[in-house]
Amino acid sequence: MALTALDPRTALVVIDLQGGVVGAPTQPYSGPEVVARTVALADAFRAAGLPVVLVRVSFADDGADAVPGRTEQRRPGGAARPEGWDVVVDELAGHPGDIHVVKRNWGAFHGTDLDVQLRRRGVTQIVLTGIATSIGVESTARAAHEHGYHVTLATDAMSDLDAVSHAHSIERIFPRLGETGTSAEILELLAKTHHGS
Repeated sequence: MALTALDPRTALVVIDLQGGVVGAPTQPYSGPEVVARTVALADAFRAAGLPVVLVRVSFADDGADAVPGRTEQRRPGGAARPEGWDVVVDELAGHPGDIHVVKRNWGAFHGTDLDVQLRRRGVTQIVLTGIATSIGVESTARAAHEHGYHVTLATDAMSDLDAVSHAHSIERIFPRLGETGTSAEILELLAKTHHGS
């Protein structure tokens, strides 16, 4: 873990903390644990006057806007999704200043206005949280790195469908894309960087 700095204009980007995702069994942290740590980060970012971006995944009822490519692993399809599956969890919702992004892919950049929203606010760095570590979070981290953002990953404010995938992202992929740290370490650095904001 090598967390060194937060830029003056850093945004918190929250991936898929929504009804149909948070309730899934995840490792090494439960959905509620990830939400609680993300809420602490979001509250601190808002208090410092920094952007909070709530990203959620959603699809049309007929699935026409889902990614079409062939995959070896069968994707769930046809079944009706439960009511509220794509709604941001209550613990994070209800803050008028937050930026909302709806994605149709794993990553939050492709096909959305996330990059425009960040650049218009002068954001040069993002802190990522969410579920799943190796899917939506990693895809977004890769794209953020490719777009030239500094990337920080809150390692205990994300989780995955299995512990091996989570560990692979944390240990092998994320150090090549940015810096990793716990939510407590990020909060401490934020307090030092933005005291009195």
